Amino acid sequence: MNLSETFFMYNDSFLEKKLQQRKQQNAFRQLRLSAGKIDFCSNDYLGIVHNNLLNKKIDHNLKTGSTGSRLLAGNYALIEETEKQIATFHKAEAALIFNSGYDANIGLLSAVPQKGDTILYDQLCHASLRDGIRLSFAQSFSFEHNNLDELEKKIKSATGNVFIVTESVFSMDGDFCPLQQLVSLSKKYNAHLIIDEAHAIGIIGENGKGLCQHENLHNEIFCRVYTFGKACGCHGAVVTGSQQLKDYLINFARSFIYTTALPEHSVAAIQASYNTFPFLNDERKQLQNLINFFQQSQLKFQKLNSSTSIQIVIIPGNDVVKEIALQLQEAAFDVRPILYPTIPLNKERLRIVLHAFNTINEVEQLVKKLS
Repeated sequence: MNLSETFFMYNDSFLEKKLQQRKQQNAFRQLRLSAGKIDFCSNDYLGIVHNNLLNKKIDHNLKTGSTGSRLLAGNYALIEETEKQIATFHKAEAALIFNSGYDANIGLLSAVPQKGDTILYDQLCHASLRDGIRLSFAQSFSFEHNNLDELEKKIKSATGNVFIVTESVFSMDGDFCPLQQLVSLSKKYNAHLIIDEAHAIGIIGENGKGLCQHENLHNEIFCRVYTFGKACGCHGAVVTGSQQLKDYLINFARSFIYTTALPEHSVAAIQASYNTFPFLNDERKQLQNLINFFQQSQLKFQKLNSSTSIQIVIIPGNDVVKEIALQLQEAAFDVRPILYPTIPLNKERLRIVLHAFNTINEVEQLVKKLS
């Protein structure tokens, strides 16, 4: 049977123009498998997934579906217990689990800032933060990456409640936000600081608690978002803050209210991760050794300064960076290019991710390919 003859093909030719534009920019995205290559791509920083550390800690008889939203049939004891555990770990009054980091950020930012308020966000903020900001009725303005002078100028002309939004570790540069100065500015102008700790949780600070607790500034921050799909090795996210903030999000965050809750099996994985990653100190040490080695290595391309798992090699031009990435992939290194328009024109790059399970020899071989 010719299967193509059994399906009605809808005329969706109106989509072709935009796809052709992507292809002309050499920025057309496609899914690919990475089996058999050395992982320098995934966000599994501590190797929790690579080493299958959570599987034995999860009761596989738990339900695989929650059957409804949290406000209807989808609430249960394990998810509330896990939220309390996470809140205690992050020294917050309360925590609210969302289905993903994307859901957490769009729910938080679309619900909390109101019409007449102002959102000021770092121009390198993740797409999930930017999408949440776009859904808000508040006015919003970006500021140059980590530029505190520009931020302060914009705070002075801001109206209503002012929210400063940034990441603790930036996903496409691997650098930190200037957290202490941001806290000082927020206190000076009575602004509310929102920090996305997606790429810091598990990695930064004692027991991997993240940058805010590492710098002992968690009590000075309106709310923090932690996602579980990176170093934590599972799925979902949590917003931590006051009990009042949690109550507010339960009532107004649409991405929380109008979605089926994570099932028990997924929440058990989150709980298992929080019972695992704080104790992976050897893995954090190994990771730091690899970071130091890579940073000290000489490459023929520009390398950004980063003391995190995310190492950036700038290779301007979609065509050129894709070709270099292909050469690395053919040599069995799973390294992916980051292309315009995901990042600014002429800032195209290789995003090299180091993991605790990578070896010095593997990193040495990668460096040789880039030297």
